[in-house]
Amino acid sequence: MSTNSKSNIPADGLAGLKENFSSDALSGFLVFLLALPLSMGIAQASDFEPIYGLITAMIGGILVSFLAGSQLTIKGPAAGLIVIVAGSVAEFGGGEQGWHYALGAVVVAGVCQVLFGLFKFGKLSDFFPLSAVHGMLAAIGIIIISKQVHGLLGQNPMTPEGKPMVEPLELIGQIPHTFMNPNMTAMIVGLVSLVIVFGWPMIKSNLTKKIPAPVIVLLVAIPLSFALGMDKILDDKGIPKFFVHFGKGLIDILGVNVSFGGLSQTGAFIKYVVMFALVGSLEALLTVKAIDMLDPYQRKSNYNKDLIAVGLGNIVAGVLGGLPMISEVARSSANVNNGGKTRWANFFHGVFILIFLLLAVKFSDLIPKPALAAMLIGVGFKLAHPKEFIHALHIGKEQLAIFVVTVGFTLATDLLVGIGAGILLKIIIHLFHGAPVSSLFKSTASVSFTGNDYIIEVEKAAIFSNFLGIKSRLEAIPTGMNVTIDFSKTKLVDHSVLEGVHHYEHDYVATGGTVNVIGLDHHIKYSDHEFAARKKA
Repeated sequence: MSTNSKSNIPADGLAGLKENFSSDALSGFLVFLLALPLSMGIAQASDFEPIYGLITAMIGGILVSFLAGSQLTIKGPAAGLIVIVAGSVAEFGGGEQGWHYALGAVVVAGVCQVLFGLFKFGKLSDFFPLSAVHGMLAAIGIIIISKQVHGLLGQNPMTPEGKPMVEPLELIGQIPHTFMNPNMTAMIVGLVSLVIVFGWPMIKSNLTKKIPAPVIVLLVAIPLSFALGMDKILDDKGIPKFFVHFGKGLIDILGVNVSFGGLSQTGAFIKYVVMFALVGSLEALLTVKAIDMLDPYQRKSNYNKDLIAVGLGNIVAGVLGGLPMISEVARSSANVNNGGKTRWANFFHGVFILIFLLLAVKFSDLIPKPALAAMLIGVGFKLAHPKEFIHALHIGKEQLAIFVVTVGFTLATDLLVGIGAGILLKIIIHLFHGAPVSSLFKSTASVSFTGNDYIIEVEKAAIFSNFLGIKSRLEAIPTGMNVTIDFSKTKLVDHSVLEGVHHYEHDYVATGGTVNVIGLDHHIKYSDHEFAARKKA
């Protein structure tokens, strides 16, 4: 990444539209091709009607792009929230009622996200230990796969009470039965789609880089489904059982769909508001941070402004019936790779979705559900890829333990309990390795300077739960200085802090300053990884 590119930063606003129209419009169109099937698939997996996934993507593009604090992120429904959305619909009674009540939690969570931004909680992501965050994402991937495997094979497992299964461990336990009793037609379409999802990226050519795998899936799965007669398999309402069915267009569904009837279930309502706001904000912030690292122009996003924008988008989406949105990592990465330069790429992606909703919505009735299941299995596999477990082990055995505990508790209970268990285990490990109780949530860091030379001396322990205090002192240093971070007086420095310091160094050097980390020579590393946790010998 060249720092020279900073001198050619694309213009923002209307000047940016004129300057970068062709590159942003093309990238927006290519992202639209990726977002179209994924948004419908995410909605379907979340027990929303597929059209409402497109509503969220449209709002995320057309409205939120003008308010966002980041230039290159694409806003829309995310696979990482499927578990929470589907869980809320089920817990609020399922069906139409569950959908309406879940929207109430989405709207209130949106208000919370706006407040997060106004109160400058954009640093929220720095509090959570990375191993627990990655464990949460891996658990989400496993849960997505556990549900979509059944859809891929044309099955919908039911509980003894006759309701669709939603508990991850139950769905995993039901997989052998589904494998033994597939719908053969759905299975053929699903497996062919799955081969394309995993095989297309392996073909190294400019064509595969430009055309997303989901587009190829649709081009193959749609004619294959009709050739196999899958359109003749009907449900009890006479509708093709294995095809997406909108039944309505954009004009038909526009209106207020939110209901706050879920407030009668106070505990459940609060739980889902917290999960939508917390997990959604965390995923959105982590995506913005990741895309900033990919930005060829090295622009620094405004996290708080972006949280406000996403929160407002969720309020609007929730009122109209859409899923909650975040800054979505796969589509945002595609935007960078496709040459998007400004927020107008996100806007164009939303415009193309609007055009589809107005003119081509009937096309969606041709999309086979097993094909969407295959796409989502691909998304889930990326989140829960075996390399994530290997990477955690590479950083340190304690990181793998936190990662696995987070995954296990999430699968057995829910996301909040899962990430809470990971955080608790990390605190216990830190105490075992000598971190003083007084330093668990309060950092002891002093700042001194002489001319352009600044020294940050950190004492006791530098760990994830007190890093916000250390980071606030670092961010108070003017740009262009010579910064030294001294850990010689610490008993313990954890992985999350070292990663955070690395990101700070990357951003600070880009402003023309220097960063030098000292005082770790007498600390013992937990592993050979560059950012492994370490304690004083």
